[in-house]
Amino acid sequence: MLCDDHPPNPNQTASVAPYASSLPCLTKSRPPPPGFISPPPSRSGLHLRTRSTKTRRPIVRAAGALRSSMASAQPTRDVKQEGAEEAMKLLFVEMGVGYDQHGQDITAAAVRACKDAISSNSIPAFRRGSIPGVNSEQMKLQIKLGVPRPVQHLLDFQRIKAVFPYGEITSCEVVDGGMICSSGTCIEAMGDKNDDCYIVNAAVYVGY
Repeated sequence: MLCDDHPPNPNQTASVAPYASSLPCLTKSRPPPPGFISPPPSRSGLHLRTRSTKTRRPIVRAAGALRSSMASAQPTRDVKQEGAEEAMKLLFVEMGVGYDQHGQDITAAAVRACKDAISSNSIPAFRRGSIPGVNSEQMKLQIKLGVPRPVQHLLDFQRIKAVFPYGEITSCEVVDGGMICSSGTCIEAMGDKNDDCYIVNAAVYVGY
């Protein structure tokens, strides 16, 4: 067979010349002409690259740390207080504030805070039978006081409980709160030892 790259033997030219025009020419592979689009490579030649576990582990650890930090940022409730609220069917909450400007008596400020919480409320439901089977004898109270820490140990709880005319006081909780500020003057005739003014916050939970 004839090819452009391999000229025929001179001795054979005469014998094959009549057939040269009818035979295909075998040539070396040539580059594709301009504009020719090569077909995509075979799928069997593709190599799938997987992510290294060394890369995933720091990401997993970072995600876990983020979840734990978000969980720690969520507000938590006092388990003891939550259990007490579940044991009592809560109806409403009364809030008040009390001051003792002279005499430095923190109990006096707490008593005034409790009176302030209950003095502007009326609770006829317990006496009129609005709640079937419940009357004032079934009323329960939970008291929570915000008191400055330095004087919390001076509280007289018997004086505080005497403020409430009826209802069973199931708990009286004291937390850091309130304020000690200056009244601006010290009057010895009113029992002042200094110019400290005590402020107490009160929350009264009412239920049955």
